[in-house]
Amino acid sequence: MALGAEVYFLSDFRLILQSFRATDGRIYTIASLGVFVEDERRRTPRYPFVATVEVLQKGAAAGISGRVTELSLYGCFIEMPDPFAKGSELMLKVYANDKYFESEGIAVYANTGKGTGIRFQNVRPHYLSVLKQWLIEAALAKFGKKKG
Repeated sequence: MALGAEVYFLSDFRLILQSFRATDGRIYTIASLGVFVEDERRRTPRYPFVATVEVLQKGAAAGISGRVTELSLYGCFIEMPDPFAKGSELMLKVYANDKYFESEGIAVYANTGKGTGIRFQNVRPHYLSVLKQWLIEAALAKFGKKKG
């Protein structure tokens, strides 16, 4: 049973203490320390990832190619010299590792000359499984496999 959590900000770091009561009555406290990032909106980690993407803006006749450089369960970052404006409704087709992922998306931010941050929307179950497999591979590439 969770008893509560305390958050402390130490310069550029965040310390979180969470207390739990076990079934035997003992109280345990878990501490985690992380870099404090102001205005952090991500719900899940993002990982370095390289893939080709074709993006079609709603109402456009032709798509634009780009390169996915970061991937998360809820979105990605696409490198492109002329990014889509915030709020643009998009259709994405991503190709990597002999697999294909498709999703609707919305541009949540744009960095001129760099690219666009995309939030996925209405991901079909088949494509969700492809996405999760890519995330597992990306996490293993970033952190390595557990030795054991």
